[in-house]
Amino acid sequence: MGTQTRPADGALTLLEMKEFGGFPKGTQRYIRRALDIGLGRRDAIKRWSRDVGEAAAIRAQEKIYARLDHIRAHVPDDSGLDEMEPVVAPLVTMTAFDLGQDKLPDFASYRFLYERLIGAAVRPWLPAAFCAAAALPHLHPDKRRALLQSISEAAATAPGWSNREPVFFPEWVDKVDVTVAG
Repeated sequence: MGTQTRPADGALTLLEMKEFGGFPKGTQRYIRRALDIGLGRRDAIKRWSRDVGEAAAIRAQEKIYARLDHIRAHVPDDSGLDEMEPVVAPLVTMTAFDLGQDKLPDFASYRFLYERLIGAAVRPWLPAAFCAAAALPHLHPDKRRALLQSISEAAATAPGWSNREPVFFPEWVDKVDVTVAG
């Protein structure tokens, strides 16, 4: 007889949906836009830009996210220092860009996005990349403080990480006119 050692994917999906639903609306929008860009789901400028400034920000994000394939290919299997250089530098640069957009207000929203952009294997590297990027001088000191205070001691000092891939990938949903027949 086997025993179930993890919740069913449906329960996990609901937990991830609930987490996403707890983020501010602007953060939800940014995560969906970033996933469209990073996963190549659709034309992000056509879908997300509301003005010239936002179109320019999306083009800049596309340029930064060009590092994703490299990062995905170089996520280390262990914590060896010789293995981290190819992934940490581009990961910190990409993280610094996203934090500088002022749409990811905390570690939780950052982790949610990056687990989906890169995959579960990146989890051990996210606290270091987040803290490094959050401490960079391009952010206002108050923003740096808020970001660095948002990472829990448990997240920063975790002895291990789950290798379970995320199951919920939020997408844009067009409004649907629902009429009830009757």
